[in-house]
Amino acid sequence: MSEQDQVQTEAQPVFSIEKLYVKDLSLEVPHAPQVFLENNDPSVDMRVATESQKLEEEFYEVSVTVTVTAKMADERVMFLNEVTQSGIFRLANIPDDDVQLLLAVACPNILFPYARETISSTVTRAGFPPVLLAPINFEALYQQQQQNA
Repeated sequence: MSEQDQVQTEAQPVFSIEKLYVKDLSLEVPHAPQVFLENNDPSVDMRVATESQKLEEEFYEVSVTVTVTAKMADERVMFLNEVTQSGIFRLANIPDDDVQLLLAVACPNILFPYARETISSTVTRAGFPPVLLAPINFEALYQQQQQNA
């Protein structure tokens, strides 16, 4: 490999997934077993938060926390399920502006389906019908945050 080829290879942008993992998982069913005896059509509220931090040179941890709360008509909590799905990503030779975009949009887009599956599986194991969460447009959220800043 010539020196010029080596320099070009070293300067290539790198975006890779190093590790995906569940960082935190909780489920609360505060009114069990009574909630299973009542016929309720619960209202379901979903909240999503993302965060990222630099671990070391080129390595970042990104987390997506999804909180799903189902309440009965009388406002009693049927269940509360929260998962923090995280990943370690390697970003190298990428301009700073693009790094922020990748951390706020691309990484959460990769992590969210895993969080969604964990929520559905956990809720089902708790004895409830699965919760099917709609996809989230992290790019629109990022643009909204930039406008508010």
